[in-house]
Amino acid sequence: MRLLFIGDMVGPASIDLAEMALRRLRREAAFDLVIANGENVSVRNGLAESEYRALLAIGVDVVTLGNHAWDNRDIYNYIDDAGRLVRPFNYPPGTPGRGWCLVDTGKHQVAVLAAMGNALCSALPSPFLGIEGVLAEIKAEGIRHIVVDIHAEATSEKVTLGYFLDGQVSAVLGTHTHVPTADARLLPAGTAYQTDVGMTGPYESVIGLDIDLAKARFTTQRPSRYRQAPAWPGVFHATEVGLNGAGQAVDIQTHQFILNEEGGLL
Repeated sequence: MRLLFIGDMVGPASIDLAEMALRRLRREAAFDLVIANGENVSVRNGLAESEYRALLAIGVDVVTLGNHAWDNRDIYNYIDDAGRLVRPFNYPPGTPGRGWCLVDTGKHQVAVLAAMGNALCSALPSPFLGIEGVLAEIKAEGIRHIVVDIHAEATSEKVTLGYFLDGQVSAVLGTHTHVPTADARLLPAGTAYQTDVGMTGPYESVIGLDIDLAKARFTTQRPSRYRQAPAWPGVFHATEVGLNGAGQAVDIQTHQFILNEEGGLL
């Protein structure tokens, strides 16, 4: 089976951008599962219910979240009922939502698990401390196809988690930093890995942020109100992984498109 993971989506227009890119990719390949990190889709980050529904409508099967999960307060109105929305598992007990979900692709049942790092990123418990217990729960249901979104700042933490889970899960794919890394590979025991899948959002930006605002922040060293960059042209980053029947990764490749508002390649 083949899965596609779309990197951090930034801004409402990223939904249209992803739809255009998916249409292009599906000319060449069929995907059994599409996952997207959607925690920055809203104008001021977070994810509204209407945006979550729009992602499902364009063919995204599972939406993962990270440290901006709660920025749009609409999340509290629907997260408990959103079966394809996954926030990091290592939030404290009682946190709304779920840390993993199960999807039947017609070929295999696939578990999608979100984790958040704590090195330079959050004050949550380290994902290393609890993830094996979650995996044991998943595997007790007979699930062998497992995808982990590790939302973290430190590359060392992500790489270590990849090796820590090598052979236990199908793929460990990194999000949060919005810049794709050139290390997509198969680890020795059969887990697909990439430190960061990249960003789907404004191409002329500083990881999605308005360029002039970013320059002002760094030159003045003063805080300023967040503002996303103009939506177009947009850049689409995604990583494709092939899995065998045992849940092992057999190949991994990355995709990048730079598109204008009409869907043309730049």
